[in-house]
Amino acid sequence: MTLHKINKKIVGYKVLSKDNAEAAPQAEQEKPSLESMHENVERPEVLLGSTYKIKTPQSEHALYITINDMILNQGTAHEERRPYEIFINSKNMEHFQWVLALTRVISAVFRKGGDATFLVEEMKAVFDPRGGYFKKGGVFMPSLVAEIGSAIESHMKHIGMIKSEKMTDHQKQFLAEKRREFEAAHGESDAQAFPEKAVLCVKCSTKAMVLMDGCMTCLNCGESKCG
Repeated sequence: MTLHKINKKIVGYKVLSKDNAEAAPQAEQEKPSLESMHENVERPEVLLGSTYKIKTPQSEHALYITINDMILNQGTAHEERRPYEIFINSKNMEHFQWVLALTRVISAVFRKGGDATFLVEEMKAVFDPRGGYFKKGGVFMPSLVAEIGSAIESHMKHIGMIKSEKMTDHQKQFLAEKRREFEAAHGESDAQAFPEKAVLCVKCSTKAMVLMDGCMTCLNCGESKCG
């Protein structure tokens, strides 16, 4: 019998029979080596990209945000698309310095690997001291940085990094009925996204919360003060 001295702390164990002891090394060899994003990953010559347009009432010129992605483990069951770099372009040179710094920092975080979704919440929590603005559809943006974060969020949802919380058909039907009831009671048409008298919803940041049956209800996400 051969004795082996254990110098490390035991964190687990497994009893091997003669059969699975011989099969274990073979299984280890057959196990695929999965590639993950890290700072030393080699940049391919071609990357897939998506461009998002941001037009705010605070600037005459629009911003164009381009996010390029890498395909990891391509052609396998573990294939995934992950952001590699970001570029922001505009004719407006007023924000050039901090926009350039922001793109470099975000790109570095993307290439570092791990869970980069935290960037979205951090950026959306930035408030402009001069005040925010409402974008099309009545969604409130506290700052230009927050809207860039919102664009990154849309992209991450598109490639599957962030899972969208989709409403059920029952919830959609309920909100549609509530909206029809509100418009019938106040004589408002559905020409605009949400009723003119709607106020800002603290959950989805959309100007879509109205008073229904003595309870404030959001016609966009279904948030209700009555639970």
